[in-house]
Amino acid sequence: MMRALKHRNYALFFFGQGISLIGTWMQGTALGWLVYDLVYGQANSKFKLGLVGFLGQIMTFLVTPLAGVYTDRWNRHRVLLVSQVLLMIQATMLAVLTLSGHITYVDVVALAVFAGVVMAVDIPNRQSFMFDLVDDRRDLPNAIALNSFAFNGARLVAPIAAGVLIKVIGEGWCFAINAASFIAVIVSVLAMRVRPPVARVRKHAVVELLDGMRYAYGFAPIRAPLILLGTMGLFAMSYGTLFPVFARDILHGQWGLDGEIIQGLLLAAAGLGAIFGALFLANRRSILGLDRILGAAPVVVGCGMIAFGLSRWLALSLPMLVVVGFGLMVQMAGTNMTLQTIVEDDKRGRVMSFYAISFLGTGPVGALLSGSLAQAVGAPLTLAMSGGACIVASLIFLTQLPRLRRASLPIYRKLGLLS
Repeated sequence: MMRALKHRNYALFFFGQGISLIGTWMQGTALGWLVYDLVYGQANSKFKLGLVGFLGQIMTFLVTPLAGVYTDRWNRHRVLLVSQVLLMIQATMLAVLTLSGHITYVDVVALAVFAGVVMAVDIPNRQSFMFDLVDDRRDLPNAIALNSFAFNGARLVAPIAAGVLIKVIGEGWCFAINAASFIAVIVSVLAMRVRPPVARVRKHAVVELLDGMRYAYGFAPIRAPLILLGTMGLFAMSYGTLFPVFARDILHGQWGLDGEIIQGLLLAAAGLGAIFGALFLANRRSILGLDRILGAAPVVVGCGMIAFGLSRWLALSLPMLVVVGFGLMVQMAGTNMTLQTIVEDDKRGRVMSFYAISFLGTGPVGALLSGSLAQAVGAPLTLAMSGGACIVASLIFLTQLPRLRRASLPIYRKLGLLS
């Protein structure tokens, strides 16, 4: 299960990023609560909560396609280092403004947009850089699964810690801890010994972008998982945007807990499910048979979202979020594993930028849609409707599965996965 850690560069990245991600999740938890505090009692407060998510993530949709082109050109090691420094600066500014009592809703939006631009470059670069961190391509799927495990291991513990800190000393210290946590990943990146990128013939950036789009969306085994993931990004990825509503207005006071602690428990439950999903994938030795699992995962997510949305009891809500977290992790990381295995190396950055757009680029629209629907029909019904859309998308994908498998056979044989 841990075989990718035998590669020195990947081990450095895994542990450095693991520490940094704890701070990242603490900031995410505190930021949602801070925004809801700033707009609570105002007209359209739920819409404004969704608007922050929209504006922070829309940069992924706008910038990531071109970032994928340059990811195939630039030194990915250096780009990763610069992006971590910029994100540390963003967290520091957020901490200073909050602790000094000068933070406003407009400040939060501006800093969210700044972080969104950095992440739009960082995500395809980070995903592509994973290929450079393992010396044996057969260990790449395991490295991706372990990366997801680290991401969600932090997601399990950090929101609860953040909830306690918010209650005791306020949101600002969560932002400060996140800023300090970036030191770990920056040190680990500096300690890596990475081969310089292979020079290749370059075309105009727009031409290379169009070449990447034709490659990704012209080949069904790449196109279909991307479309399914995009549908999940639209209807499922933004469900956490409404957690403050459930924590403060629906589940508040249960088990004698305040809303801040309940929100941390909700995020931690989803993180626990995601850990189970990452471990499930880490035990797989190849991507064979993963396509059927990718098709079934949205059904798991949809059923969990419907049950969580309609639940009024914390004892039921938490297990349902474990189910949702498991399904989403299998969907996201499984798609990543499939694409990174079958994609051509010289187009990896562009394909991974389309991967990022599929679940993060559609996220802003999903966040805005969730906030608008929650304002109109309520948060519970919004999640139930979104869960139903996930189930429909799953059924459509499964009907295409035989055709996708036939198209994938030549690649699997070339890679030695099939005789």
